[in-house]
Amino acid sequence: MKNTQAGDIFSAIVHVPFGGIGIRTSAGVILEMVYLPRHFREKDAIDAAADKAAKQILRYIDKPDYRFKLPLAEVGSDFQRRVWDAIASIPRGEVRTYGQIAKFIQSAPRAVGQACGANWFPLVVPCHRVTAAGGLGGFSHRDDEDGFPLSVKRWLLAHEGVDGY
Repeated sequence: MKNTQAGDIFSAIVHVPFGGIGIRTSAGVILEMVYLPRHFREKDAIDAAADKAAKQILRYIDKPDYRFKLPLAEVGSDFQRRVWDAIASIPRGEVRTYGQIAKFIQSAPRAVGQACGANWFPLVVPCHRVTAAGGLGGFSHRDDEDGFPLSVKRWLLAHEGVDGY
């Protein structure tokens, strides 16, 4: 599949320092945000929801304290939403471990990791702020140390002032 065809599923693609973010919308809500490698072409927003998301992503890139205010689709199980709410409460510049989140919501670290990987709205629900007890951990259901997802997680943590990863 060519990049232009792959990009057609997105309502906008925003270039950011680590690559891109694809935004999918429908009926005025954000359906999904996806981290994309650099080879995806930037794409202007095709609707108001995608335009709002693109502008807010760029505000976050400019100022990591920016708080998103986007119309998000209702997705995920009750458990996933509990995990995502806990993640959304982690302040910029801080991290929590899978175990800490699990203890907070009375669950198991592995289940928390699965919910992190199922996050439909990265950046808005900052799952990059969740790490393993002994290091960086995985990201987007991947743990390849030199792979794209973990490079995104490292960039985001550094952008937010978290050292050591």
